[in-house]
Amino acid sequence: MRILLTSFLLLSTLLSVAQTGLTIVEFNTENLFDTRHDSLKDDHEFLPDSPRHWTRTKYWQKLNRIGQAIIACGEDSSGWSLPDIVGLCEVENDSVLFDLTRRSLLRKARYEYVMTSSNDARGIDVALLYSPFSFRLIKADTLRVKPMKNMRPTRDILHVEGEIENGDTLHIFLLHAPSRMGGELYSRPFRKHVMERLCNAIDSLRRTYTEPKLLVMGDFNDYADSPSLLLAYEHGLFNVSAGVQGRNGAKGTYRYHGEWGSLDQMLISDNLRSWVAGCRINDAPFLLEEDTKYGGVKPRRNYNGMRFNNGFSDHLPLVLRLHH
Repeated sequence: MRILLTSFLLLSTLLSVAQTGLTIVEFNTENLFDTRHDSLKDDHEFLPDSPRHWTRTKYWQKLNRIGQAIIACGEDSSGWSLPDIVGLCEVENDSVLFDLTRRSLLRKARYEYVMTSSNDARGIDVALLYSPFSFRLIKADTLRVKPMKNMRPTRDILHVEGEIENGDTLHIFLLHAPSRMGGELYSRPFRKHVMERLCNAIDSLRRTYTEPKLLVMGDFNDYADSPSLLLAYEHGLFNVSAGVQGRNGAKGTYRYHGEWGSLDQMLISDNLRSWVAGCRINDAPFLLEEDTKYGGVKPRRNYNGMRFNNGFSDHLPLVLRLHH
């Protein structure tokens, strides 16, 4: 409660701080589900009567935890400011986004949002929060990925076009690629298939606009040197997040069996490279916990197995700072 109160007071302060540049966050929130059953989706794991006992109390704790993590991403060497744009993965529906932006710890931030409504079997989607004070929405659309053979329906890619403070137009693509279920080699073609859909959209955009400014971010379920990312580089995208680390021991955005790795990525077009003031992993101490099995620290997730941990996510946020 003390941490939440401190974050709330900090948020009020942040709203009065003059902003310079653009702070962009990418964050896989890990199963940000509400407590209501959607008859069209397999969301049974996160219901009050499920083995996880996903109650409204836990749900609201999770919302405020995510809000706290987003606020902490506003720290910069020059001071504090709220992130301008936040890309979220693993959010269930519009109700969750409404609660997050209007009723949680973030309610005074006055974020607007857009999100997908995809065919993912569990009902998880991606969403983009943005501050209307620094990003004027022009339009938003979704790119549906038609499953290939043996591929389960996956998340749509969100495309958002908006105007930033200096008058330039920024095109943002947010994706959550298929998981490595069945093994990396088996699932690799599915992630390349998603990347091909994205690259086709980018090629089309470049035929329509003269040197569009592009930002692609999300949970790629792949590393910086994976085949799907190599395909992105061939299409003129630069991985600004490759190799970045945190300040408190995180060497990636995700830790599995004691090994750090970054499944989350941020890619930009070449005409944005001169704008980059820095990219880092936000591994604020409260986002971490001791890894009692493998040593060191790991992300403080919401559940450890079936035990409620009152944490944040199994991923850490990526933070990109642009000066324009």
